[in-house]
Amino acid sequence: MEGELKCPMCLQFFCSPLLLPCSHSICAVCASKCQESSQTFLSQLEEGGCSSNPGDPDLKDFPDVDKISILSETDSGVVCNSRPSSYIGTPSIANIYQSVQFSQNPYGIKCPVCKKIILLDENGYKSLPCNKVLESIVEKFSHGKQHKPLTLYVNCQMCDHNEAKEAVVMCEQCNVFYCQSCKESCHPDRGPLAQHNLLDPIQGRALQRARNKGRELCCLEHEEEQLSMYCTTCSMPVCCTCQSEGGHSQHDVQAIGAMCKTQKVGNSEDNEHLELSQILQSLSEKAKVGTEFIQSLKSMTDRVHVNCSDFEATVVAQCDALIDAIKKRKQELLVHVGEERDLKIGMLKEQASQCTALLQRTTSLLHFSIEVLKESDPASFLQVSSGLISRVSTADQNFNKDMELTPRVATEFDLTLDSSPALHAIQTMNFFQLKAPGKPRIVPEDCSAENNSVTIAWQPHMGKVVESYSLELDDGCGGDFRVVYVGSETICTVDGLHFNSTYFARVKATNTSGESDYSDPISLQTAEVAWFNLDPFSAHPDILFSNDNQTATCNSYEHRILLGGVGFSKGVHYWEVVIDRYDNHSDPAIGIARFDVDKCQMLGKDEKGWSMYIDDKRSWFMHNNDHSERTEGGIQRGSVVGILLDLTRHRLCYFVDGFPHGPIAFKNLHGVFFPALSINRNIQVTLRTGLEPPSESDSDDEH
Repeated sequence: MEGELKCPMCLQFFCSPLLLPCSHSICAVCASKCQESSQTFLSQLEEGGCSSNPGDPDLKDFPDVDKISILSETDSGVVCNSRPSSYIGTPSIANIYQSVQFSQNPYGIKCPVCKKIILLDENGYKSLPCNKVLESIVEKFSHGKQHKPLTLYVNCQMCDHNEAKEAVVMCEQCNVFYCQSCKESCHPDRGPLAQHNLLDPIQGRALQRARNKGRELCCLEHEEEQLSMYCTTCSMPVCCTCQSEGGHSQHDVQAIGAMCKTQKVGNSEDNEHLELSQILQSLSEKAKVGTEFIQSLKSMTDRVHVNCSDFEATVVAQCDALIDAIKKRKQELLVHVGEERDLKIGMLKEQASQCTALLQRTTSLLHFSIEVLKESDPASFLQVSSGLISRVSTADQNFNKDMELTPRVATEFDLTLDSSPALHAIQTMNFFQLKAPGKPRIVPEDCSAENNSVTIAWQPHMGKVVESYSLELDDGCGGDFRVVYVGSETICTVDGLHFNSTYFARVKATNTSGESDYSDPISLQTAEVAWFNLDPFSAHPDILFSNDNQTATCNSYEHRILLGGVGFSKGVHYWEVVIDRYDNHSDPAIGIARFDVDKCQMLGKDEKGWSMYIDDKRSWFMHNNDHSERTEGGIQRGSVVGILLDLTRHRLCYFVDGFPHGPIAFKNLHGVFFPALSINRNIQVTLRTGLEPPSESDSDDEH
C-alpha cells in the first residue's frame, strides 16, 4: 500500500494532500510549485493546434471546455476535460469559449499522473479540496510504522508561496508554521508571544489533525455551511445553499450520507451500477487468482531446481555411459592390436627357424665337401665326387628359394584407427531442444455454440513447441471423429452443422518430433431451432434487402429467387414468410431449393427447387415445372405462410395463417436444402425464424 501513499511529484508520503478533479492527489506544497498561469497552458494549446506532431502526449489532453466542466465557476472554477489533438486549434465557437474560460480562470495545474490540465480560479491550488481520507490513511500508516517514521515536509506559511522555506516550528496558539527567518521577524520570543507554545512541525501537524478530526467539513464557497449533500452531476459534496441557490440547483443532488452508503456498499435495487465494495470484491478475486499464480510460479521455481538436478543426473549418466563404451572399445582395440603383434612375431619366428635349419644343412654340406676335397686318393675322391657335385649344385640352386630372404611380415602395423567420426560426434553432441508437444487444453470459457456453428478454443501445453494443431469433430451422433481443421491457430469456428445436435471436439498438437495425445474432449450443443437471415450474396441482383436482411422486395416484374443463409440436412425446421406488401394478384413461390438453383426464374421451375406458389385465391405445388395439388385459399397483405421441413421423415408441408394448407407437398427429400422463395416487384416479404415447429396432426393425412 505504501506506493499509494506517496505523492507523484515529490515521491514522499503525502502531506496535506489535495484532490484533483481527475481523482489523483498531490501534496499542497507540490501543488503550489507546479501551479502556473493559465495563459501558459493556452499558449501551449495554441501551439499544439499547429503542431506537426498531434500525437504528443502533453498536447492530447488539454481541456475541451465546449463540454460540461467538472467544476463550474460557482463551485471553485475547476475545469478538467480533454479532446483529441486533431480538434485543437479548429476555428469554432468552442475555441472562442475556450479562450474565455482560460481568461476567467487565471491559474492551472497539470496532473503529474495523467497530464490533464486543471484550470483554477483566483484562489489557485487553495480551491482544491483536501483529500481527508488519504491524509487519515497516511497518519494511520505512520503510526503503524513507528520503527520507520515518516518525514513530513511542511512549508513556512509566512513566506512567499514561490519561495517558501521549510518550517522549523509551529505555534500552537497562532496555528501557523514558521521558518527560522519568519519566526525571528514575525514571532519573536518577547512580549505576549513569549507565552506561546512552539512545537516542531511534525508535532504541529499531528495537533492540526487532532483538531480537525471532530470538525465537519465546510463548503469552500459558503464557509458557514457544512457539506451535507452530494451532487451526482459534478461528483462532489456540496452544501444546502449550493443546492438551492448555487450552481448545483439544476443538478441531481442526493443526501451525502445515503450517497456515501451507496458508493460504499452499492444499492441492492440497482444492479447496473457496481459500487466500491462490489468492485473491490471482484478485484479481490482477481488478486487472489494473481496470488495463486505467483505461488505457482514460485513452486515452479522449486520444480525447476528439482528437474535440473534430475536432468543433470541424466546427462552425467549418459556421458558416463559414453565413457564406459569408449573404454570398452579401447580394450577391444588393444586386444586386436595384441593379436596382430603375436601373429607377426609368430610368423617371424617360424621363418627364422626354417632359415636356421636350412643354413645348418648348407653349412654341414660345405664342411663335408671341404673334407672331401682334402682327400689325396684320386680313386676314392672320384668315387664320391659325382654324387657330391650333384648335391652341392642342387643346394646352390635352391638356396635362395628355400631361404626366403624376404621377411614374411613387416614390422609396421598396417592398422589405422579412424576416430574422427566419433570425435566429431562428441564435439557436436548437444541437447535436442524439440520434443513431441504435450497434450493441448481446450478452454471451455472461450468455446461457444451459435445457431448451427460451434467455436472451439484451446491452449498449447506450457513450454512446448507446436507447429500445427489438428481439430477433430464427431458427426453429432456419437460417431467417429473427423478432421475439420489443421493449422497454427488456437481457435476455430465450424459452420454448417446439424441443428439440435451435440458435437464432441478434440484437438492434438504436432511438431517435427511427433504429435501429442488428444486433449480431453468438449461437448457443444447446437441451437434447437434455426435463426437465420436472407442471403444477399447468393440472391439475384434484382432483389433488394432491408431490416438486417430479414425483409426483401424486387425491382423486376419477373420472378427472382433468393435463399436463406443456412442449409438443412437433418432434423425438423420451421420458418415463416410474412406478406408485407401484395399488389396486382401476384403469386410468390415459397419453399426450398438447392444452393445452385437457377435464380432467374420462378422457384420450382427446375429440378433444384420445390415450392408452393400462391395468389389471392388458390395455390399449387411445383417441382421441375410440374404443377400439382391445387388448393383453394390464398393470401393477402399481412398473411403468414409457414414452411415445415421435416428431414426426419423427408417431407415438406405448408401452413397459411397458422393452419395447414393442402396435403403433404413433397416427399422423399434427401440432401441439403436451403429456405427459398421467388418474388417480383409486386411483393415485399419478411422472414421469421427461430420458431418452434407447429403440430402436424392436421396435415398428416394426405388428401
